[in-house]
Amino acid sequence: MWTADNWKDYEVIDTSKGEKLERWGNYFLVRPDPQVIWDTDREDKGWKKPNAHYHRSVKGGGEWEFFDLPKQWTVNYNELTFNLKPFSFKHTGLFPEQAANWDWFSPLIKGAGRQVKVLNLFAYTGGATLAAASAGALVTHVDASRGMVTWAKENARSSGLEDAPIRWLVDDCVKFVEREIRRGNKYDAIIMDPPSYGRGPKGEIWKIEESIFPFIELCLQVLADDPLFLLVNSYTTGLQPAVLSYMINT
Repeated sequence: MWTADNWKDYEVIDTSKGEKLERWGNYFLVRPDPQVIWDTDREDKGWKKPNAHYHRSVKGGGEWEFFDLPKQWTVNYNELTFNLKPFSFKHTGLFPEQAANWDWFSPLIKGAGRQVKVLNLFAYTGGATLAAASAGALVTHVDASRGMVTWAKENARSSGLEDAPIRWLVDDCVKFVEREIRRGNKYDAIIMDPPSYGRGPKGEIWKIEESIFPFIELCLQVLADDPLFLLVNSYTTGLQPAVLSYMINT
């Protein structure tokens, strides 16, 4: 197991009763986590005075309760700066655990001995994009949400990477890869973080259990003959790492 243990601006302080107490820079948040199934005492004082608390509804979804939290703030990871803001379904615009992946692939890019082309699919607010660009890669960033791509560009500017060789695309990832196959384009590395369920910019439906295997097969067709890596990330509880490994190696 890889652990994202190089953060200075983020930490999980405590977990109990389906929730976690976190520090994001100078601010403390309480957010739900279904994996926290234990009922331990909440002794840390942060539980009583968080800056914001996301309450999950029994009907699905939920809402934020704000006490003393700005509309937007930043956290840093090494040389990268991320703009955070609370939005739908408990999110802040960053998944800190992904730093373990950034720390893994950055040395591979730096030590490749060649110009590395990286394709980042379902790229969200650009954490992996910025880490790859900072390591010296040429990056193609693809996400179906225009808002997420705009947010990723803001993170690039905040990180001093506004002039880095990043191609920003608002597109359906499946259709984009299909076009890249027809164009004959290849990438040295592919990163993907597919959602459990989603829609493309024109209403295209994505269901990970049905879509992930044929999508990986498509992506292998745009992977270079001497690839650096293929990284598949998933938060879908029912999709075990062994299943992903089997699909990649089949």
